[in-house]
Amino acid sequence: MRSIALSLSLSLLLLATVATVGCQSKAEKVKKLQDQYNAEYPAYAKDCLDETSDSARMLTGEKLTAEQMATLEAKKKERDARCKPEADRLAEIQKQILAAQQ
Repeated sequence: MRSIALSLSLSLLLLATVATVGCQSKAEKVKKLQDQYNAEYPAYAKDCLDETSDSARMLTGEKLTAEQMATLEAKKKERDARCKPEADRLAEIQKQILAAQQ
């Protein structure tokens, strides 16, 4: 009976150790992913989220000519095409962070 209790105690200790190690590696993974996201996001935001001066003018209610609107739209399409891969990459990192936190 005593050996069964000792065996059970050792099994529980092993299980607790594995669970603790799993939590530590989980926290480390989340931190690593968060650090990666934090390192990459500022450059993305600067290159891809900053509004052009024409956009700011629109927000103030100033009317733009058709040519200015066409130029603004072309810039937006170019920026969206250029930035999509990085936006997708950052979204994937966010998904990995959320999954690792579960």
